[in-house]
Amino acid sequence: MAQLTLRLPDPLADDLRRAAASRGQSLNAWAPAVLRAAVDPELAGDDAERTRERLQRAGLLIEVEPFQGRRPEPESSARARRAAAQGKPLSDYVIEGRS
Repeated sequence: MAQLTLRLPDPLADDLRRAAASRGQSLNAWAPAVLRAAVDPELAGDDAERTRERLQRAGLLIEVEPFQGRRPEPESSARARRAAAQGKPLSDYVIEGRS
């Protein structure tokens, strides 16, 4: 078992000792559980959180910035829907492909 020495600000060390004591544990017993929770995706809250943690640890998670642009005007969207509805239905292409 490895032994680590951490330098912590006194107030943080006091908070950690109190948190462990409030759970009826020593700091040495409680700290490994807290550290395990910080790095083990299996201890994440739900499936989405676990998946996100795994992707992040594998270097595959890409953080996307929220969309900053303007939404199209409702009339512009309505025109686009009407224009799209003028095309050939997808089902016709499927039927043609099966012939």
